[in-house]
This record gives sequence, structure tokens and C-alpha cells, in this order.
Amino acid sequence: MRMIPRNPITGVYPASDDYVHAMEVIAPTRFLYLSGTMGLDEAGSAPENLDDQLILIWKNITRILAEAEMTVDNIVRLTSYLTDHDFAEANAAARCRALGDRRVPTTAIVVRTLLPEWLVEIEVVAAA
Repeated sequence: MRMIPRNPITGVYPASDDYVHAMEVIAPTRFLYLSGTMGLDEAGSAPENLDDQLILIWKNITRILAEAEMTVDNIVRLTSYLTDHDFAEANAAARCRALGDRRVPTTAIVVRTLLPEWLVEIEVVAAA
């Protein structure tokens, strides 16, 4: 499988340093679609602060990917659901820490979650 970031430099607004417009995936054999993943511990409890929830979200995503013998390197698309637009910067920073130098197509949407203590939820598509 090969992944090619597609980031036109003319005819569309420029992508920022933390994402790409599109990811072409060539010859994948498997796809994994992760449900919205929250920053909950193993008991299902959410820490009160955003940073701790983001740490748990990426820990949970990494564990779910491992179950399919994948890593964050297999992520080809990501959607973040934020309960407050002020969370965008911290969410982007956590994503960049988790992905390292890799950039993937990503969208952030401000929403209400099912429970008020869930501050962020992240949905992922991975391919191998």
C-alpha cells in the first residue's frame, strides 16, 4: 500500500502545516473505520480537563489500531468533534504529536456531545 498526500498549490486555498487536503491510498488490502473515540479511561470515566482527555483519546485510538495490527501511520482520514471552538488549537497540537511528521486530511467540527463531560471525540479511517 502506498499513500500520497494531494495538496494542490494553485486553484484552492492552501493547507496549513498541520493537515493535507487529500490522501490518495494506492492498493490497500484492508480498511479500519474507528467509531468516534472519546478520552475515557478503561472504567469509562472522562478526566475533567481537555489535555488529559486528548491524551486518553490518542491512547485509545492507538490501542484500537493495534487490535487490527495497525499504527497511527495507517491513518488516512480523521474527524474531530469539539464541544468548544477554543479547543481547536489543543486538538491540533495533540494530533500533530500523535502523528509526528505525517499529515492527513482532517476536519474539526464544533458540536454537542451526548454527555457534557465528553469534550472531544475523534473518528478515524485507517488503511493497510
